[in-house]
Amino acid sequence: MAVRLIVRTFSELCITAGTVIVLFVVYVLHWTGVQAESATAGQIATLEREWVERPVPGAAPSAPPSPKPYTTGRGIAVMYIPRLGEGWEWPVLEGTSAAVLKKGLGHYAATARLGETGNFSVAGHRRTYGDPFKDFPRLRPGDAVVLTDGTTWFTYRIATKPYRTVPTDVGVIDPVPRPLRKNAAAFDGPGRYLTLTTCEPEWGSSHRLIAWAHLDATRPVTQGKPPALAG
Repeated sequence: MAVRLIVRTFSELCITAGTVIVLFVVYVLHWTGVQAESATAGQIATLEREWVERPVPGAAPSAPPSPKPYTTGRGIAVMYIPRLGEGWEWPVLEGTSAAVLKKGLGHYAATARLGETGNFSVAGHRRTYGDPFKDFPRLRPGDAVVLTDGTTWFTYRIATKPYRTVPTDVGVIDPVPRPLRKNAAAFDGPGRYLTLTTCEPEWGSSHRLIAWAHLDATRPVTQGKPPALAG
């Protein structure tokens, strides 16, 4: 009798554990994606509304106004990477906290502003929350990374194949990227750079995948989409 009770109790525990595991997998694979789709769409809509409501400038001032500092958790720009899919479109927000990365890509707060001299550095999930960088290893030299802040299109070009490193390799987001491995980056002086970072392996976080790019062209939004997106 006691043995039967133990076996039944153990079986019930296994069923319960199995149910919990299945629910967790569904949450990771599906529900976080649903949450991300809603959050990112909301962030892009907010940015586009702000851009439409932005006041039209009058006569050119004697000195251009200083740009407003980025606000943690607020949208900065929208990013497009044609290599990762025709509909690949993600908002870039200020900060790289877990809460921010649930809503889109995150800009490393200590790095350069979009389009300016230095290294505009961005992090994103490889998996979960919409899998923005799931296909990160597909990036190749020459690929376009296009961003807009509502007034200007910025087209960066990938300079190197994705580089695998460790989380402590913080030199990859320096103003001039300086990774641990010699000759891993193609940059040897000041410029207008972009660094993309994500987790490696695909379902882990023991390492990082890095891709560097340099600013190739800018274009006012009034002139339409840049060539990298026009096709």
